Amino acid sequence: MWKKIKAKQVVYYLVIAILSFILLYFLAITKPYYGAFFSFIGKLLLPFLIAGILAFLLHPLIEWLHRYRIHRGIAVLIIYVLFFGGAGYAIYRAYPLMVEQMKEMSRNFPEFIELYQNGLNKMYTSTSFLPETVHDRMDIFIQSLENTMNNFSGKIIGGFNGMMDAVILLTIIPVLVFYFLKDYPFIKSFLLRFIPYKYRNETGNVCREISKGLGGYIRGQFIISAAVGVISTLCWIWLDLPYALLLGIILAIVNIIPYFGPIIGAIPVVTVAYMVQPEKALFVIIIIFVIQLIESNLLSPYIMGKTVKIHPIGIIFALLLGGQLSGVIGMVISVPVFTMLKVLIQQYQISKAG
Repeated sequence: MWKKIKAKQVVYYLVIAILSFILLYFLAITKPYYGAFFSFIGKLLLPFLIAGILAFLLHPLIEWLHRYRIHRGIAVLIIYVLFFGGAGYAIYRAYPLMVEQMKEMSRNFPEFIELYQNGLNKMYTSTSFLPETVHDRMDIFIQSLENTMNNFSGKIIGGFNGMMDAVILLTIIPVLVFYFLKDYPFIKSFLLRFIPYKYRNETGNVCREISKGLGGYIRGQFIISAAVGVISTLCWIWLDLPYALLLGIILAIVNIIPYFGPIIGAIPVVTVAYMVQPEKALFVIIIIFVIQLIESNLLSPYIMGKTVKIHPIGIIFALLLGGQLSGVIGMVISVPVFTMLKVLIQQYQISKAG
């Protein structure tokens, strides 16, 4: 009996993995055909998408207040003011410091280049006993790393050109979020009208389950990433590292990617620490390791609970698949896509059994 259950679980996760692969692979190979069209549509719908996600994440708080007999309009206003007021205050306080750190980084860039070149020279000197083929491999790797960093820097600089677009988004999104939250029940019932009547109950159940699992996962990831960002920033300030706020924000953003995110985020922090004082790089590695222990054993179990009931092997497979097909963005969306497919298959099995 136990072997039969285990076999069913293996088949179940295998089916989810295959469907995830087919979906992501199809999107990847057809990108040249729909890329330009969806790029235009994406820019047009981006404010609505971001506002919709924010409304989706904030809506449970509205319902929670509504259960205490607080009028829906008042509940929307309370959550709206708290969220956007808090976000606005955080930006107001952090933005000048970020700008100052960016200016300082640009001023010190030649010095970092010099330190980098000195580090390379020391590395070549200390490894002079190695065969020439090893040095050739090291040259190829370093050149590849430099090209990657140059491309990344170019994207950052190019991102400043879209500052006006960002200002427009920041103006439109709060307005859209307010109306999405205010008319959330109406929007939900309006969308259900497009579903044939006999499938509406089943569709509603599927949407509720997806909302429960996916919403819990996204909210949990945001809370954990924010906590990691705050803790790490305080640690970098304590270590007297330059660009502490920027490094903390980078670590918070990439922490959204399970398992691999902390490794990606550790690279720039360790690099800056080593450039400033090599001994500090070891402290940075230890601090990041301790933060991950706190996240894995305290924050994640408490905040995430059992919102995403997927085995770690399944999550790692989804991350690797998403990364292979769409890079970092694929890794970010892979677990939510995997979760949605899991819920759809579960609901299909329930409907067939009923």
